Amino acid sequence: MARQIGLRDIHIAILTSDDASGTVYGAPIKLERAISAKLSPKLNSENIYSDDSVEDIITAFEGVDVEIEVNQLSLVSRAKLQGAKIVKGVLIENKDDIPPTIALGFKSKKNNGKYRYVWLLKGKFELATDEYDTEAEKPKAQSAKLKGNFYSRESDGNYRFIADEDAEGIDQTIISSWFAEVPDEPIGTS
Repeated sequence: MARQIGLRDIHIAILTSDDASGTVYGAPIKLERAISAKLSPKLNSENIYSDDSVEDIITAFEGVDVEIEVNQLSLVSRAKLQGAKIVKGVLIENKDDIPPTIALGFKSKKNNGKYRYVWLLKGKFELATDEYDTEAEKPKAQSAKLKGNFYSRESDGNYRFIADEDAEGIDQTIISSWFAEVPDEPIGTS
């Protein structure tokens, strides 16, 4: 089995509606160059005891904590992620800004040359963290780090899609259009 060795093409798509009738997204937008992504699913578990031992464990999905790092975050990308605005080239951040609900997609190269494709379907990012250092003998480039939380959609309970382009039975049209739009759940048998 091939291992993950890369990360590239981080995209976001703004979620415009999510209810019993379905989920609608805007067109995906590519963010800056990817450095790292960490996805940490969270579950709540409770042991149910009877006859002095664990009878069952009840588990509920809570969400996915996401940390991504990109080489930089343009003012346009920052405004989109934070719900801020740009006026005449100036990013204006306001205490009343509301970050939009988004989907987050990317691909990860595997050591066999093929890719794993991922979409997290619904979540929000916190305000971007800024770090600045003085210039010294050795230049130290700064990157942009973002933290967010992703959770399941109301329309169907799905929270993530993962596809390997080399998986048996994969529909290659799904792979070729992965970043054209947030994919729908495939219909049919496995």
